[in-house]
Amino acid sequence: MEGKLRAAGPEALLAVLRALGVAVARPGDLAGALREGRLQYWRRFCEPVAVAWAGRPPRLELRLPAGRAAGPLECRLRLEDGRLWQQVIDLDRLPLIRVSEVEGVAFVARQLNLPARLPWGYHHLQISLPGLTRKVLIIAAPAQAWYPAAGQGEHLWGCFLPLYALHSRRSIGAGDFGDLEALSLWVKKLGGSFTGTLPLLAAFLDEPFDPSPYQPVSRLFWNEFYLDISRLEEARQCREVGDLLNSAAVREEIASLRAGRLVDYRRGMGLKRRLLALCARHFFASDTGGRAEMEAWLAGKPAARDYARFRAAVEKQRAAWTEWPSRMREGCLKEGDYDTEAMQYHLYVQWQAQRQVQALATRARRSGPGLYLDLPLGVHREGYDVWRHRRNFVLAASSGAPPDTFFRQGQDWGFPPLHPEGIREDGYRYYIACLRHHLRHAGILRLDHVMGLHRLYWIPQGLAATEGVYVRYHAGEFYAILALESRRHKAILVGEDLGTVPGYVRQAMTRHKIKRMYVLAAEHTGNPGRALRPVPRESLACLNTHDMPPFAAFRREGQKSGRQRAALPVFLYNRGFLQVPTTATDSLLRGCLAYLAASPAHLLLVNLEDLWLETEPQNIPGTEVHYPNWRRKARYSLEEFTRNAGVISLLQEVNYWRGAAEE
Repeated sequence: MEGKLRAAGPEALLAVLRALGVAVARPGDLAGALREGRLQYWRRFCEPVAVAWAGRPPRLELRLPAGRAAGPLECRLRLEDGRLWQQVIDLDRLPLIRVSEVEGVAFVARQLNLPARLPWGYHHLQISLPGLTRKVLIIAAPAQAWYPAAGQGEHLWGCFLPLYALHSRRSIGAGDFGDLEALSLWVKKLGGSFTGTLPLLAAFLDEPFDPSPYQPVSRLFWNEFYLDISRLEEARQCREVGDLLNSAAVREEIASLRAGRLVDYRRGMGLKRRLLALCARHFFASDTGGRAEMEAWLAGKPAARDYARFRAAVEKQRAAWTEWPSRMREGCLKEGDYDTEAMQYHLYVQWQAQRQVQALATRARRSGPGLYLDLPLGVHREGYDVWRHRRNFVLAASSGAPPDTFFRQGQDWGFPPLHPEGIREDGYRYYIACLRHHLRHAGILRLDHVMGLHRLYWIPQGLAATEGVYVRYHAGEFYAILALESRRHKAILVGEDLGTVPGYVRQAMTRHKIKRMYVLAAEHTGNPGRALRPVPRESLACLNTHDMPPFAAFRREGQKSGRQRAALPVFLYNRGFLQVPTTATDSLLRGCLAYLAASPAHLLLVNLEDLWLETEPQNIPGTEVHYPNWRRKARYSLEEFTRNAGVISLLQEVNYWRGAAEE
């Protein structure tokens, strides 16, 4: 933030190396570890992943001791569609790249060229020499992510509200998938193309308890807290559910949950669990006709049974998986480790969540992107993904951010980072599965902390957030996967690139057609002639994010400089977005929305809470104890704000300006 380079300390560097699996206990061990690392690199024969951009064959470097760099090399390339290409090649006929001596051993590197014009997809190459076999994932990907063709999506707009904050007269104390569908249809009637919300992923809402959408139990499963119970066949068929809903105690509980200003996750999930457990019991006890549909879903997502067993085991053991017996910690669960009825509950709610999200996404995407979903950077340390996909994570460190102007002590986000080599050795299977879980339904996907594709700030266990180390990743491989999955699912990708982001990150985003974010609150210059920086075409524009104060609060508290406060009205007036250069907050809101809507930005996201001049933020980073993050309901219900003439008028103006937007 201040433009100063800070070198990581020796203790932090050693700790991160140990977390990566390097045998170093003290600085004196580094020389030997470095020699061993070089030898491992040359002995590895070839990298586990290679990218074929736009169908061009990848350059595969084969590294061998000089004495073994001759003879027959058998290559078997299995394409994703099942076709097989195989060939036996003389090693000494391959182009020589370099010769190197490492720790007294001579090595030769040669180049292996695969067939040209590989079809897009994940192809598996097996390279064999006598006594040596190596497998390589070949990612054949387009160079750029998907975006609608010209004339179909130049100036789209949509609305944003966290689903927990969206509440209606029919939902149980917090928004649900039914409310999100109703909101989406309302936005479309006003001319919008998409509706955005925070991550909708599975969470710990009992013990352990962590409602943060950015600390999910899994990035592969939905949060049953958002299920619309009124849409479940079993809720209508099961008399016990009806009796419970009609009981005075439950009616009073629902009324209390609806009346609260904050979402009460424990009570709300507790009530929903009682209702959903009855639905699940009814489903498995009777042949409702849905069993075949569930089995078909399980055939396509077999991990759902594993996930259900894990959640049931957490409940029975009453402990985090890190405290389980070794057999269970290592991923082996037996029937006695969990309650069967609890396992069936988790299976049932995931199946129903999938059905409701799919139905919502299908209706929302009939004209435009439909849903704007959010893929968080990490997962809960005690959650399912870390337990099952252990080799993909580094448990001896946390992800975070270094000190900056706003957080002088840095930030420790708590969740473990991905292992840069573990994910490659695993063929990126976990990361691809996370993407697909979202892209099956999202027309637009926001990538949290997009800089993490390049490098991530690691904080070793036991050290403060000020003592972290940046660890680099193989960014090109991530971009290849993103571009390929984006094209296959016809989904737009948006990278959250806020904060201290190196220039090369945005250059890569531009190269691969991943939209950047233009947040008006962060783009002020203080110059009356140019109060705001220009809005890039390849961007998603918005007034703020969920981590920032709403517009009214930003205007009141965030622009304390008189020069900055005066510059914005003059700027908007000179460009025709204000009738007079007023400082009135409601007029400035209208002018700023018009400015963003008329800009060349491909996408515009409107925070609904700004439209009624909300001043309380949804989240204040670093205030987990002192502020009710992720809990504040919207000031108005779905029924109220969708009939509010002022809200409707502002969105109608946004729709008008989007139609007149600059090219």
